[in-house]
Amino acid sequence: QVHLVESGGGLVQPGGSLRLSCAASGSIFSIYAMGWYRQAPGKLRELVAVITSSGSTNYADSVKGRFAISRDNDKNTVYLQMNSLKPEDTAIYYCNADLVTLPAKRRRDYWGQGTQVTVSS
Repeated sequence: QVHLVESGGGLVQPGGSLRLSCAASGSIFSIYAMGWYRQAPGKLRELVAVITSSGSTNYADSVKGRFAISRDNDKNTVYLQMNSLKPEDTAIYYCNADLVTLPAKRRRDYWGQGTQVTVSS
C-alpha cells in the first residue's frame, strides 16, 4: 500500500507565494519521477512540473520562471515552490509519483488526493 499526502495549499493574493509538499509512504522500493499536475474547473488535468530521481526538471510554459520543483529522496518528498501567483493558477494541485512497490516490485503511477490553491484578491 502506497500513499501520497499533499499539503500547503490555500488562499493567496495575486503576486503571492505558496509551497506545496507531497510525501510518499508505504511499501516503496524506488521512486522514479515525481511531479505536480493541476486541474481547474471545467478544464483537463495538466502537467505543472516534473522532476526525475536524478534531479532533471521540466515545467509547463505557463509556470516557467515562477514555479520551482524539488525533491528530497531520503524523505520520498517532492515540493513545489510557487511564486508570483496569478488568478489563472487557481486549481486543485495533484501530486504524482512513478514508483516501484514491494514485495512484487511492480511499477505504476500513484496520485495524491489533491490540494486546493486559490489565487484571488
